Amino acid sequence: MRSWVFVVAIVLGLGLPAYAQSGADPIPVGVATAERRAINQSADFVGRVDAIDKVEIRARVKGFLEAVQFKEGDRIKTGDPLYAIEKGLFAADVEQAQGALERAKASLALASLQRQRAEDLLARSSGTVVARDQAIAEETSAKGAVLSAEANLATAKINLGYTAITSPIDGKVGRTALTKGNVVGPDTGVLTTIVSQDPMYVTFPISQRELLEAANRGGKRSPEELTVSLRFSDGSTYDQTGKMNFIDVSVNRSTDTVLARATIANPDGRLIDGQFVRVTLQTATAEEKVLVPQAALIADQQGVYVFVVEDGKAAVRRLTVSSSIGPDVVVDTGLKGGELVIVQGLQGVRPGVPVRANPTQPVGRS
Repeated sequence: MRSWVFVVAIVLGLGLPAYAQSGADPIPVGVATAERRAINQSADFVGRVDAIDKVEIRARVKGFLEAVQFKEGDRIKTGDPLYAIEKGLFAADVEQAQGALERAKASLALASLQRQRAEDLLARSSGTVVARDQAIAEETSAKGAVLSAEANLATAKINLGYTAITSPIDGKVGRTALTKGNVVGPDTGVLTTIVSQDPMYVTFPISQRELLEAANRGGKRSPEELTVSLRFSDGSTYDQTGKMNFIDVSVNRSTDTVLARATIANPDGRLIDGQFVRVTLQTATAEEKVLVPQAALIADQQGVYVFVVEDGKAAVRRLTVSSSIGPDVVVDTGLKGGELVIVQGLQGVRPGVPVRANPTQPVGRS
């Protein structure tokens, strides 16, 4: 590395200021130490909050709406009343079906007696086979009528039950589409919507490469073991973290991404169904990395590099960098940690130029 820097210094030497070639005073520069510490690598994505359970409430029978029994926006429990439909006609249908069932049972009892008599007469040679067979058929027909009447009664009771619309899940109820006095029915459409609140899903697209890299950095066998954190549109960070729980089975051919999903707690209801959030995918295991201020980075056709102070002179270090953390960038190769990296006064710095290092702390670096 020293020989390479020496060659660069010779090549660039003709362009150096006269004071640098003649041993003039060192150039004052501000430096920061390349810091090595354990960090959780992360990557950011745009995601959307989705309720785990979402139910559209509809009327299953037609009738006048007698009451709206909830307050819009309230949290409700499974079985809580939502709407009441006028039930008089449906109660009458139940009674009518009950009466039809009783008549069918009476007809069956009579048919059974007649079948028994026909069999007894045939046994004493006082009756005919035709009369016996006819009695058996009438009894069978009466049994079918009883079954049909029982089914009609069950249907009438079910329809009567549909006049009381209750919540099928725990969650938060939305705005009601209709109010008391309107006629509702199966063709009315959605009356209101209920969404579950805790926990919630967060879905976001991610490339397969990024997903596998994140898992490998964290020493995880499966991407599902990764954790996520959220930031809102105002830049604030959500106080709960989530766990990946689903990776879609196919890749979107147009974007070359796969849909990932995480589950995250929502005890205070801060997450809202359909909300856009910034998703940060983190490795669960901290990894030792070198960090340098972004202000130290210089780019050319060969890539990214920094100047470091070595034996009182400026020296070049070529880097490969990955993600950024605040004002710093993560260095994958090129530095070991502890080097004095020049962050201020770079205008007059060239390879091999004598420099005088003055420690500095860039704004925002901890």
